Amino acid sequence: MPESLKKSFLESNLVSEYSRRVRDDVSPSASPDVPGDEVDAIAREWRRSGISEPLIAMLEVGKRAQRIGALVQQALRDGLAEYGLTYAEFEVLTVLHRAGPPHRLRPSDLTGPALLTSGGTSNVLQRLQKAGHVEREADTADARSRFVRLTEDGLRVTERGMEMSARVHEEIMAGLPPETVRAAADALRDVHAVIGRRRFR
Repeated sequence: MPESLKKSFLESNLVSEYSRRVRDDVSPSASPDVPGDEVDAIAREWRRSGISEPLIAMLEVGKRAQRIGALVQQALRDGLAEYGLTYAEFEVLTVLHRAGPPHRLRPSDLTGPALLTSGGTSNVLQRLQKAGHVEREADTADARSRFVRLTEDGLRVTERGMEMSARVHEEIMAGLPPETVRAAADALRDVHAVIGRRRFR
């Protein structure tokens, strides 16, 4: 078969397969070997209502990112509860831990990395201070500012929580090939890089 005719034949088959999947309410890019999820069911309704495929893909990204985040937090909830922590409190502790010795930062430096509002950060810090996991220190360079620092107990709880978090992540993603996880992480980085540049009120 001439190369040009072979190419035309292959392209025709690809178009036919795409059309069949759209007609059957299946995502055109979905792998036939991967079972659908609840977002696929929602996408079918979007498709029937005439929403374009590019927009459906954007909506699917948002829905799945939201769902994955909620499922991860749910999986961590019981383990964190053993240490008397909420997910938000654990996030703040890990941000302080990543800062390295002496594990201290200004409250304003915690808000972004912990994905909290300034008010939410303040509330979390009050609870952590009451539990003895953090303490406040004066900033000798600026009398108007104070640092938040991990206590010895806070450091110990944080490291145990991080070990538990690692185990949970390995357990819930055990069925995924490492290359799939890496590809998903890279793709989500690209999405986050674009969305993260926007400022929302």
